[in-house]
Amino acid sequence: MHQEVSVRRPRRKAEETREDILNTAEAMFRERGIAKCSIADVAQALSMSPANVFKHFHSKSALADAICERHISRMIGRFENLHETAPAPQRLEIVVRKLMEAHLQDLRDNPYLFEMIFIMSEADLPSGHRYKELIDALFTELVRHGTETGVYRCDDVVATSRYVAAAFASVLHPALLIKSSAEELRDRCAGLAKLVNAALQNQLVK
Repeated sequence: MHQEVSVRRPRRKAEETREDILNTAEAMFRERGIAKCSIADVAQALSMSPANVFKHFHSKSALADAICERHISRMIGRFENLHETAPAPQRLEIVVRKLMEAHLQDLRDNPYLFEMIFIMSEADLPSGHRYKELIDALFTELVRHGTETGVYRCDDVVATSRYVAAAFASVLHPALLIKSSAEELRDRCAGLAKLVNAALQNQLVK
């Protein structure tokens, strides 16, 4: 008689398990909202114990924060090299408008995820800091491009880019997007782009 040999299933890497948890939780949060999903619900959907989920994310807030950070990084990444060949003034307006449209699409198509991002942006959590860092980096690249091509007049690119980012907050911040219509936001975005471009091309007298 042949003795049956039990083959042990290979253990999954921690990063793979973490990614599975993120994907499943994100799908559930998008569909039901974070308030109506628990760690136990996520664990059940993955056929694992809640303890296994907690091993990777110590709380539901930490899990939501990781989902928001991943979504924000993907979203911002789409605009880093957008319309590289366009002159700086047009490039600035295009990138800001596209970023605003991406936020508006999330507001329409993924209201629960958008709500999560809004909550995280107001809290002292990594995804909120990450969002600010990515926005600052995006505007720094736009201002630097304009300065290096001789279109913008700017002595301090980093400081100026922070002011530019602040100028566009009313068309990019989640709390302000909720309170305005899409038509109003598009008009405001175009007007702000004209003002910012005029200021960047005509350095203020010290």
